[in-house]
Amino acid sequence: MDTINALLLSNSTNYGQSYMEHVKAEIADFLGDVKDVLFIPYAGVTISYDQYTATVQDNLAPFGIQVTGIHTVDDPKEAIKNAKAIAVGGGNTFRLLQQLYEKELVGLINNQVNLGTYYVGWSAGSNVAGQTICTTNDMPIVEPESFNAIGLVRYQINPHYSEATVPNHGGESRKARLLEYITLNKTDVVCLPEGSWVKIVNGVSTYHGNENMKVYKYPNQVLDFELDNANKYLNY
Repeated sequence: MDTINALLLSNSTNYGQSYMEHVKAEIADFLGDVKDVLFIPYAGVTISYDQYTATVQDNLAPFGIQVTGIHTVDDPKEAIKNAKAIAVGGGNTFRLLQQLYEKELVGLINNQVNLGTYYVGWSAGSNVAGQTICTTNDMPIVEPESFNAIGLVRYQINPHYSEATVPNHGGESRKARLLEYITLNKTDVVCLPEGSWVKIVNGVSTYHGNENMKVYKYPNQVLDFELDNANKYLNY
């Protein structure tokens, strides 16, 4: 695990900003001299894979980064094995994981990242970096082979974390749903508010964001970590 390099972003678009505006320089800095990125657009449902890849390419091109959609290669497995960097976009997490299983890429990505391949994920792409996708906010529009995910980190991830509730609406809050999860699964959930991310460089993790990092921990704790303590938690 001390070879892992991963950038796990909550979101690709901040309110009032253009696509990737708040993270594209961070992605480029994280990748450093790596300029060729294999992009996995499988979470895209209402956008074509070509269009999704082109959008990511347009935003990273000013940094000299070349993006190749995995859907355009003849052998996805070989592409993963040869990639120096893999980026996994947001969208529907269930669809993303379904496609990763169908193409037998889940374990392969884990192996390659542990061997040194860079991993960048946002939203659904961050969800699948955790142990399972059970703490996604997405609707299960398809059924993947398993909820078990790539497992780059030891905890669950909840991107787009918010404690906001809809006035006069009787549905469960995010807090209620995550408390249900940890009650039955006894697994920590790291929450990433909009505009935040976890960066892992050679196995050392740091949290970045304008809000404290929340962690839901069994049996019923909601822990509020300021920066220094967040980083200690992530590297425990």
